[in-house]
Amino acid sequence: MPRHARSVPPQLRALAHRQAGLLSRAQCLDGGMTSRHVSRRLESTEWERVVRGVYDVGVPEPASLSERLDQRRRRSALVGPLSQPSGMAVGLGAIVLQGVRGTPVEIPWEVAVARAQPRQSAGPVRVRRILVSEPVQVQGIPCMPVPQAPGLAVPSLNHIDAVAVIDSARRQRLLSDAELQWARSTTVGRRGARLSWSWWVESDARAESPAESWARVSCADAGFPPDAVQLWAWAGDRWYRLDLAWVLPGGGLLIVEIDGRDVHDRVDALFADRERQNRLVTTRTILRRYTGRDARTGVVATEVSVLLRRHGWSPRPVGDDVAYDVERAGFFLSRCR
Repeated sequence: MPRHARSVPPQLRALAHRQAGLLSRAQCLDGGMTSRHVSRRLESTEWERVVRGVYDVGVPEPASLSERLDQRRRRSALVGPLSQPSGMAVGLGAIVLQGVRGTPVEIPWEVAVARAQPRQSAGPVRVRRILVSEPVQVQGIPCMPVPQAPGLAVPSLNHIDAVAVIDSARRQRLLSDAELQWARSTTVGRRGARLSWSWWVESDARAESPAESWARVSCADAGFPPDAVQLWAWAGDRWYRLDLAWVLPGGGLLIVEIDGRDVHDRVDALFADRERQNRLVTTRTILRRYTGRDARTGVVATEVSVLLRRHGWSPRPVGDDVAYDVERAGFFLSRCR
């Protein structure tokens, strides 16, 4: 990817930055460039052609891993609509542009055009004919609304990514319970719909990150679904929120925390994590911490399965109105926290 951001005219730099280093030919011409200006940058390799009419003009690469991955997702989502006049982001692309998390890093290049419009050749970009009655604008890009986009996207995903996407959309209140049921019904007849039918029911709006969703779903697939998600725990004089928890025989608890690398690598976060761990770990509680990579690759499910088998665990789901007292190793009703 080129990094000659200085070759972008000042009036286009903010737009290029918003679009993860991509500009369309139409945007360049609207911004005051001529066809010759664009050609010179391509010939000098200052810019690169991604697909016909879409150029990688270079932007500074983010410092953190999560930001770099998000940038790649956004680039993939934008290639389709930038490649087609009056094109609209659909499916996974529309989901990414509207802030839903949990998608794969590389997503299909696709775009929708109105049924009455002729489809122009877009090379590797898939041009779809999909009726979208009320598209939404996201920083100038027309998008299929979130309630409609998952119905197109979910059947194309694997299990853990599909549930993570639905979790994220629900947590951000971009997808209501009624809209979830409607979106699920729109998958009928699509390739992969039958396999994905049960995944919608597994969604949990309490998941605070895709990594938590991956861990929860992979553990459930292994036969060890968490007894509690985002469980409140009282330790000493403070409340703590636990990502995933399993109730052990005798009232103990297995706690699984999913750490975000960018956040938890900071020195202040490391001290806070140490204090948290010291308060939560007792003779009756077991705490295990994992990364998002561990959650996605099945490490969490494998190790949790071994621990729970060793302790003779059996399911004991915990309600949302219940909290856990770490020192007393027991549950109590708690609606005021």
